[in-house]
Amino acid sequence: MQEQQTAGADFDALIVGNGMVGTALCALLAEAGMRVALVEAQPGPLRLEELGEAPAPRVSALSPVSVRLLEHLGAWPLMTKKRVTPYRAMSVRDAEGSGRIAFSADEAGVAQLGYIVENNLTTAALNARVLEHPGVTVFYGSRVKALQTTATGRWLRLENGRTLGAPLVVAVDGARSVLRDMADIDVAEDDMDQHAVVTTVRCEYPHGDTARQVFVDGQPLAFLPLTVAGDDRYCSIVWSVDPARAQALEAMSPAALGEALSEAFEHQAGEVEVCDRAYRFPLVQRHAHRYTAPHFALVGDAAHSIHPLAGQGVNLGLMDAAVLAEEVTTAFRRGAPWGDERVLQRYARRRRADNAAMLNLMKAFKVLFGIRHPGVLLARNAGMSGLHRWVPLKRAIMRQAVGERGRLPQSCR
Repeated sequence: MQEQQTAGADFDALIVGNGMVGTALCALLAEAGMRVALVEAQPGPLRLEELGEAPAPRVSALSPVSVRLLEHLGAWPLMTKKRVTPYRAMSVRDAEGSGRIAFSADEAGVAQLGYIVENNLTTAALNARVLEHPGVTVFYGSRVKALQTTATGRWLRLENGRTLGAPLVVAVDGARSVLRDMADIDVAEDDMDQHAVVTTVRCEYPHGDTARQVFVDGQPLAFLPLTVAGDDRYCSIVWSVDPARAQALEAMSPAALGEALSEAFEHQAGEVEVCDRAYRFPLVQRHAHRYTAPHFALVGDAAHSIHPLAGQGVNLGLMDAAVLAEEVTTAFRRGAPWGDERVLQRYARRRRADNAAMLNLMKAFKVLFGIRHPGVLLARNAGMSGLHRWVPLKRAIMRQAVGERGRLPQSCR
C-alpha cells in the first residue's frame, strides 16, 4: 500500500529504514497481521525491473539460514530469477607465508556454503513482497525530525509535519542511525583504520563456485564469485586497506587497478579486468550499549556494524529482524503489550551475545594478521595449516559460519 493521504496515522509498529533488514522485518510483522508503517528517506523503492544487467558493486554473502528466511518471505524465488551465485567452497590464505585453510560445503554437510547476492537485488525483491501487502504503508521521501515518547508508545514527527504513532518504533536506519541518537542510546566505536575498496571484475579463469580471500600485508582482499549471463569469470572485489592506499586504488584507471589486483592475488585468477569504477568507504565497527528502550528497538547496523572480513554483516542483521519479529508477534498474538521493554529485552538477550562475539572475532583477526613479527607470522601460518587438516573443528566452524547457531527463529528453520 502506498502512502496514505492523511494528516497522521496509528500503526502497530513503525520501522525506519527500507534497506534489506528493515524491509525483511516489515514483511515479518505484516504477515503476522500487524499494521506496519515503513519510513524511508529515499524518494521511492528499488524495483526488480529497474535493476541493470551489470552487477552492482555492493554485495553480501548470504548464509543458508538467511536464504531460508528470504524463502519464508517469498523473496528468494524472485531473486533466483535475476542473479544469485552459490559458492560451495572457500579458501583463505596468507600471502606472507604458506598458511592456508579451505572449507567446503561437503565438509559442512550443506548443499552450499552461501550465495553472493547484490544488495540492491535483495532489497528490491523484499520491496516487491512488502509493497503488495495490505497491512503495510510506506512513507517514501520522509525524514524523521523528532522521536517522542508517551506512556503507551512512541511518535515520529517527520520533516513534512506528519506524525505517526505506534506502540513500537524500530530503528533500522544504518550505522549512523539518527533514531539511535534521538533515543539517547550510546554506541561504542572502533575505527578499524581501513577503508574497503569495492568493484566488479572479470577474471581470466572461472571462479569455480569458490570465495577466495588472501591477506596481503595483513590486509584482506576477497574475490567473491559472480555469474553474469552464464559467465562464471566475474567476481566482486572487497579489498580492505589503509586509508591512503584506498584513496590511491580508487583513483587508479581500470587497467592499473586490474593489474594491481592481479599482482596482489598472485595471478591466482589470471589477468583481472575491472568492469566498474572503484568505490571506497571507511570501516568502523560499532556496537550500541543497549538494543532497546521502552517501545523502541535497534536492529541491524543501527545496533552493530562489523568489518566485512567474514561477510557476516547482513546475516547478523537479518537474524536480528527474525528474532525481534518472533518475540514481538508472539506478544501481539497473545494480546500482550508488544512494545513493552520486557518483550524487547528478550530479543536483546537472544542477539547481543552472538553479535558481540562476531564483532570481537573480526577485531581479533584484524589485529592478528596486522602483526608483522616473524614469530607471529610463523605461528599464524602453522595455525592455519593445522586447522585446515583438523576436519571436525573445521566442520564446527563452518556450521557456525552458515548460521546454524543458537535457537533459530521459526522463520529461519
